[in-house]
Amino acid sequence: MALAFVTGTIARLGPNDATLVLGYERGAVKILVVSAAFITCMYYFDLYDSSVLSNRREVLARLMSALGTVCIFLALLYYVYPALELGRGIFLIGFLLVAVALWLGRQVFSAINSQPQFAERALIFGDGPLAAPLLRELESRPELGLRVVGRVLAAGNGTSEPNSNGPEPSGDLLKRVAGEDLSHAVKFHRADRIVVAMGDRRGKLPVELLLSLKSRGVLVQDGADVYETITGKVPIESLRLGWLLFSPGFRVSRFLLIYKRVASMLVSIPGLLLSLPLLPIVALAIKLTSPGPVFYRQKRVGRGGTVFNCYKFRTMCANAEADSGPTWVGDDDPRITLVGRLLRVSRLDEIPQLWNVLKGDMSIVGPRPERPEFVEWLTREIPFYHLRHTVRPGITGWAQVRYKYGSSVEDAKEKLRYDLFYIKNVSPGLDFLIFFDTTKTILFGRGAK
Repeated sequence: MALAFVTGTIARLGPNDATLVLGYERGAVKILVVSAAFITCMYYFDLYDSSVLSNRREVLARLMSALGTVCIFLALLYYVYPALELGRGIFLIGFLLVAVALWLGRQVFSAINSQPQFAERALIFGDGPLAAPLLRELESRPELGLRVVGRVLAAGNGTSEPNSNGPEPSGDLLKRVAGEDLSHAVKFHRADRIVVAMGDRRGKLPVELLLSLKSRGVLVQDGADVYETITGKVPIESLRLGWLLFSPGFRVSRFLLIYKRVASMLVSIPGLLLSLPLLPIVALAIKLTSPGPVFYRQKRVGRGGTVFNCYKFRTMCANAEADSGPTWVGDDDPRITLVGRLLRVSRLDEIPQLWNVLKGDMSIVGPRPERPEFVEWLTREIPFYHLRHTVRPGITGWAQVRYKYGSSVEDAKEKLRYDLFYIKNVSPGLDFLIFFDTTKTILFGRGAK
C-alpha cells in the first residue's frame, strides 16, 4: 500500500519533486498514516480472514466497503489535522493503484492457492470420532493449502465409521487401506504428512512405522492438534486425559496470573472513568422506559467454582424470571425492553462489569461467566466443562468473538471448544487479538441478543 502511494507521488510530481515531498515535507509519514488506515479498515471488514477469500463476490463487496470507509475516515482526519493531508492528485492516483493491487493480489492468491499441486498432501490415519469432522474441515477450506489425498484404517478396524458425525465427503478421499499398508499408501499418494485421528490407540498405533516415516521426511501430527490449529477450538468429543495432561498449554503460570490482573486493572480503571458521563444518560433512559432498578445483579460462577455477584445495566423488564425461572435469552425475547435491546447491541449494558474486574471477580478477557444453575446442568451434560473455571471469567473472550450468542446445550458445547482453546493458549498476544476483535464485534453488532 505504501509503495502504491509512493508510485502515485512519483507519477504526479516527477522523481525530483517526489524526493523533496517524501524526504522533507513529511510525505513518508503521511503515506504511513494512509497505509495504516487501509490496513485497519481491511481488518475490520475481514479481508485478512482466509475463509473470505474463496468467495470473489464477497471479497469485492468488502473491498469496496473498506475503501469507502477509508475515504470517510481520512476526510475526518484531514479536517481535524490538515497537516497530514496528501495532495489530492497523489491520493487519487495512489487510491486507484491500491484498489487495483488489492483486488488483483487476492485474485492471484486464490488462483494459485486453489491449485492442488501447490497444496501439501495429507493422509488421515484412523477412524476415530475426529476423523470425519477433520476431513470435512480440510475439504471445505482449500485456502489452508492442505489437501487430504486418502484415509488409512488402523489394523483391526472395520470399514464403517460409527463415531463420525454428519455425512462424509465423497470421492477418492474415502478409499481406505489397512493400517499395515500405511507405508505403501504414503508412497502411492506421495503424502507429505500423516494426521493421526484414532480414537483408541492402545496396541493399535504403529509407533515404529510412524517413526520410520517421520525419519524419511513425512510430518506426523496428532489430529486434535491439527483440528485446533485450523479451527481455533479444541475438539472435546475426542479429548483424552493423556492429551490434556501432556499437551503444551493448560498451565496458567504465576506470570500469566500477574499479567492478567495488572492488565485488567489498567483497562478497568480508565474504562470506569471514561464511562462516568454515560452512566446518568443510560440510567435515565432505563428509568423512563420501564419500571424497576437501573442495575441488575445476578449470581455467576467464577474461577475455581466460586460464586459472585455480576453487575449489569438492566435490559429486561423487572422480575423477568419470576414465572419461568432461570432461562437463556432467546431470539426476539419479549422480556427485553426497547432501551435494553439498544444497550445489548452496543454492549453498554456490560459497563458495570468493569467494577467486577476491579474487585477481582473477573478479568477483561476470559470465558464468559455462567449462572450456577446452568453450570450444574452443563457439567453433567458436557465433558470437561469444569475446566473453563480454571481461569477468571472475562467480559469478553475467544468464544464471544468467534461464535454467536449461545442459548442451548449445543451452543454451550461449541463455546466450550473455544474456551478450552483460550485456556490452553492463554497469552498476552491472544488477549490483544481478542480485544481488537471485540471492537469489531461491537461496531458491527455481532453476537448480541
